[in-house]
Amino acid sequence: MNEQDLLQELMKASEEDKDLTPKQAKILQAAIEMFAEKGYAATSTSEIAKKAGVAEGTIFRHYKTKKDLLISIVSPVVTRFAIPFFADRFVKEVFEKETNENYDDLLREIVYNRFEFVQKNTTLVKILFQEISFHPEIQQLFAENFLEKVYPHFIKWVETYQRSGDISKDFPVNTVLRLIMTTVIGFIITRFVFLPHYDWNDEMEIEKTIEYIRKGLS
Repeated sequence: MNEQDLLQELMKASEEDKDLTPKQAKILQAAIEMFAEKGYAATSTSEIAKKAGVAEGTIFRHYKTKKDLLISIVSPVVTRFAIPFFADRFVKEVFEKETNENYDDLLREIVYNRFEFVQKNTTLVKILFQEISFHPEIQQLFAENFLEKVYPHFIKWVETYQRSGDISKDFPVNTVLRLIMTTVIGFIITRFVFLPHYDWNDEMEIEKTIEYIRKGLS
């Protein structure tokens, strides 16, 4: 994904994208690149301004602090990453259809869907995972999105497939959640953040991840 495509993804994800000025777009693009390259703490607003080709004061006219700029980048990533991880697909395909999908097909859809999202938005997601440990605001944002919009649907999803016998009833719902999330997110972070240049066989790794989850929870 080139720089323009990346910026468009951020702008589409933002609830206020229609209000972005050209200078704001340049600031966001520069901040994304600098935060991904150097990390939030090591990046100064003067560096962002220089890369964006704007005066440093322009940044503070749009964002009161550097933290506000970071949150403006991370917030849409959380919205597009955390919520769709389970909620959108589950609601549409599990709860709003008379005929539920096959458990294996749905599990495969979850893994492939999130893999493709991170593949297309690696820089933004890298910023999210680099900074979430250091900023309570980001942790709260992630938790609120997940607990309010994902978790209730996940409970219903697990219960549905525990009744069908696809997921063992020996596992509490929270345990199922933890095992699936840590497996999928762990694979994705390793693939795109920790070891991006490793000679990956993506299709095989995805299928083995799915097999691991399916067998482990059965």
